[in-house]
Amino acid sequence: MVDRQRVISTGRMRVLLLCGGAFLSGMLVWWGIFLARTKGEPEHLSPSNTLLPVSQAAPSASPVPPSQAQEEITQNRRNAIVTAAKKAKPAVVSIGVTVTRAYRPLDPFYDNFFDSFFRDFFYPRRYRQQIPRIGSGFVFDERGYILTNQHVISGAEEITLTLSDGRQFQGKLMGEDRASDVAVIKIDAENLPRVELGDSDNLITGEWAIAIGNPFGNLIEESQPTVTVGVISATNRSFRPESSQEHIYRDMIQTDAAINPGNSGGPLVNAEGKAIGINTFIFTKSGGSLGIGFAIPINKAKRVVEELIRYGKVRPVWYGFQAQDVTPEFAQALSLEQARGIIVTYVEKGSPAQRAGLAKGDVILEADGRRIADAEDAKLMFYSHLVGDSITITVLRKGKSQTLTIVLEEYK
Repeated sequence: MVDRQRVISTGRMRVLLLCGGAFLSGMLVWWGIFLARTKGEPEHLSPSNTLLPVSQAAPSASPVPPSQAQEEITQNRRNAIVTAAKKAKPAVVSIGVTVTRAYRPLDPFYDNFFDSFFRDFFYPRRYRQQIPRIGSGFVFDERGYILTNQHVISGAEEITLTLSDGRQFQGKLMGEDRASDVAVIKIDAENLPRVELGDSDNLITGEWAIAIGNPFGNLIEESQPTVTVGVISATNRSFRPESSQEHIYRDMIQTDAAINPGNSGGPLVNAEGKAIGINTFIFTKSGGSLGIGFAIPINKAKRVVEELIRYGKVRPVWYGFQAQDVTPEFAQALSLEQARGIIVTYVEKGSPAQRAGLAKGDVILEADGRRIADAEDAKLMFYSHLVGDSITITVLRKGKSQTLTIVLEEYK
């Protein structure tokens, strides 16, 4: 016997399904009619949001042709740094140096036994080894003169120069100066590109600085120099030399442009492509660049170059006086506020110092507007000048300040 309630429920479900299907069919038909009527007609919106056909819309910016866009990108890439580097690079050279080192091999048996008994009968065993060294330089004169660091060519028995175009020449050392760390080499060649020398007295802290060097020489097929970029970090940086150091680095240019090994002697150029310094050394803990590099100012190098080309050396200067540190005892006796400067202990007759009016007992406090700390400081200041330079000094004599000018002469 069929359950009456179950039959009624099933019937109701069928009726609901039929009604729902009819409703959905009607909605689909109505939506199709609506789309057919509105197809191709503009949509009516409020005046503030009216949509216009494309033909009536406000004209948009016309697209830039691909060729013009590429040209603009290329022009933007060729900025001042690129132009300056391109101007200076052809004159940068690689300097290959051969030096000979004498050494004694480590031999425990020979050192401890044989040497103990026969050292008086035989000379110690020594060998000679040729060691290659690489640095950089740059042509500054069409006659073939090349500027570099003295430490690059120190002890050289042979100097080979490789130009940026791949040509190689044997270089002749025209002169070197250990104190300023400047050397001049000459090659016999014509039509050489050169780097124009700029003005290092007119530098601006923060302006572009471009370090260029060619440390690879013929080690790689491509002989083009390398370029690193930074700014002028500071000027007039001076350093006290160590006891074993022969170079006197005063008024150096500081830059964060990386000066990598082998780039010593290359030019530091400005945004105009003019050499403003000679890349010389860096401060480093690992051997790599830390962004603290130093270059010899080109104006100082110019005067050294004149001496080297004309005389083959830098003539020693003669100033003609001796001095010592102002000790606390001297400072108290002379009524000085602090123990600084140097006190003159001897003035040579007929010397530049005597002609300037310097006398024994004078206390030199300043030279060229810079305070003098002690005798070593004064020595470095005077040694960094050349024959013919005038040095203005401030001295204290009997409690009164005076200004004197010493014209340095050649020591003979």
